[in-house]
Amino acid sequence: MDNALGLALLTRARNAIAGEFGIAPQPEPDHPALREPGAAFVTLTQDGQLRGCIGSLEAHRPLAADVTANARFAAFHDPRFPPLTEPELARTRVEVSLLTPAVPLVFSDEADAIRQMQPGIDGMIFECYGQRGTFLPQVWESLPDPHRFFSHLKQKAGFSPDFWSPDVKLYRYEVQKWKEPENN
Repeated sequence: MDNALGLALLTRARNAIAGEFGIAPQPEPDHPALREPGAAFVTLTQDGQLRGCIGSLEAHRPLAADVTANARFAAFHDPRFPPLTEPELARTRVEVSLLTPAVPLVFSDEADAIRQMQPGIDGMIFECYGQRGTFLPQVWESLPDPHRFFSHLKQKAGFSPDFWSPDVKLYRYEVQKWKEPENN
């Protein structure tokens, strides 16, 4: 794991959020990967509970810009949460997940798809009828059973837990992730 890249990404994510409150930025380490196209998710937690998570599934801009934009969106525009407030910032931990390109999963039916999922390794994208949902590999920590993981993923995409169609498309990806230490 590239700790230098992790530090560069975490610093940019925190600076992007802190900058919205007028807080002076910390020095941002450079890394060559920051200028390359990259897809990343920024996850915010407080006391181990989700406080925001927004990201990109496909690389469409330089990694530094992707992390900066997604950090702001996770903090201030995740529709599941009110915007982050300045007093919350000190107790908010930032995690950045850098995604590998998603690859299609080839399966014959739902049971076959579930058998192929690799708990703790695969991030999954569920897509059908123009609706899409994803879970990062970290979600396996709270949903370790592949059947429950898959049911919740379908719900995230806007379908019932028992929904199935031959039109379902699944993709898998992996992540490198970095998280700020507890005593931020």
